Amino acid sequence: MSETLAALLDDPGQAAGSGVPLFDRGVPVPADRLRAEVARIAGGLAALGVGPGDRVALWLPNVPAWLATLFAAARLGAVVVSVNTRYKSHELAIILRRSQPRVLVCWPGFSGIDFRGILAACDPAALSSLSALIEYDEDAAAAAAAPPPAGSGGIARHRFAALPAAAPDDAASPSAPCILFATSGTTKEPKLVLHDQQTLVRHARNVAAAWQLGPGAAVYLVPPLCGVYGLCTALAARAGGVPLWMRPAWDAGAAAGDIVRGACTHITGTDDAYAQLLAASAAPTPYPSLAYAGFAPFNPALADIVATAEQRGLRLSGLYGASEVLALFSVRASATPGAERGLAGGYPVDPAARVRARDPESGQVLPDGTAGELEILAPHSRMVGYFGDATATAAAFTADGWYRTGDLGQTTAGAGFVYLSRAGDSLRLGGFLVSPAEIETVVQEAGGIEACQVVAVPRPDGLRAVAFVIPAAGCAIDEGKLAEYVRARLAAYKVPVRFFAIDAFPVTVSANATKIRRDALRQLALERLDAG
Repeated sequence: MSETLAALLDDPGQAAGSGVPLFDRGVPVPADRLRAEVARIAGGLAALGVGPGDRVALWLPNVPAWLATLFAAARLGAVVVSVNTRYKSHELAIILRRSQPRVLVCWPGFSGIDFRGILAACDPAALSSLSALIEYDEDAAAAAAAPPPAGSGGIARHRFAALPAAAPDDAASPSAPCILFATSGTTKEPKLVLHDQQTLVRHARNVAAAWQLGPGAAVYLVPPLCGVYGLCTALAARAGGVPLWMRPAWDAGAAAGDIVRGACTHITGTDDAYAQLLAASAAPTPYPSLAYAGFAPFNPALADIVATAEQRGLRLSGLYGASEVLALFSVRASATPGAERGLAGGYPVDPAARVRARDPESGQVLPDGTAGELEILAPHSRMVGYFGDATATAAAFTADGWYRTGDLGQTTAGAGFVYLSRAGDSLRLGGFLVSPAEIETVVQEAGGIEACQVVAVPRPDGLRAVAFVIPAAGCAIDEGKLAEYVRARLAAYKVPVRFFAIDAFPVTVSANATKIRRDALRQLALERLDAG
């Protein structure tokens, strides 16, 4: 069985013969149309000089063109750079500088976002590798009739619907690198996680098997394709040969209608998404077709979401994933009792994968039920490495090849495990893992600030960032201006809700180092927020 992405593009014959791999906003996209679009895009990219190993930055929302461009790039042996549509110029520039793409694809008019302006505000040095900007447009007929857009700064502009034609060579291979995901981890700049084609294909097939996808099944896509969570959900549907329902942006009301109309059976999402789905329908049992609903808990205010959903016939199941070993690495069966089913973690979808917990101080592997740092052996979903960073790649794995997750958890009987929390300082904001150092760096660049520390605290609308700043001598802090400065450079979910001035950070002194006490800062943040 082939392990290139082309094998997932071809109808695997498991979809009860529907021939419809996608439903975009309720409109079917037949398989032959999708394949033709992939061939057209591959030819267009080849005409622009894209070949094996070249990078194509994909800055699109959840539209069929996202997946078609991924498959097209894979056919050329090229690598897609996945870019979040919520990024601002500071974040975009980092990704482009690190990945050095030849081509950038975006939708200038999507959701009122000024993509061209954001790109223009990037450091010119970060754009040095770009030779072409491909602009997507939903009005294909109007776009095709319009004159070619003008280029600037040596970057040629092209319409997505009218790419120049070429006859591309098929350079796909199982070991060919095919996608880069940005992950913050604990560094001030994102690391770029590189996966090859065989890893995506093997993992997609394992997820499809774990979900028991088959005739009559359909998957609804909630997370963005630009993240490993959304892409793994989409590829699982393709591997199982079942329809994938999708919309460019999350809309709980529209999703509620799609799930019922499409009789969707499988879905993944955050606790917030499920709370919104339940609120979108007044029916006592709103989504009877859903047989599996995988969820990730990000909002502490929704600790009772599993019980709340079950009262209305929706059985939420915990899962686990990471960019380095792919999302949906593990899942829990919907038949699992509620108390256990709601726990993050579960059982690896790959029968060959293993999980262990290690005591970070003694280095000993711990028995079941004892919390330690989780390590994962993932032969069929492990990343190739961090792009351009051999040192970080080596540090991410143990000598015997297990991935160091940086997560706190414990193993359970039968090769299962429970995820408890991040072992390090990383923050979960807006459904994304964010390094506090990334936010701190931007805040400190505002001027008049000696130092900054960022923590996350629970608020009614989820975990939110709070910044503590030590003003430079003779300077005062203007919260409004600081927020405006950060908002112009980072996605909205990363912008701290408050900026508190502080004389010094609380620290603890040990034989090894003097460390800032983030636990004390979190408590202080709660106190100051509650005090108004």
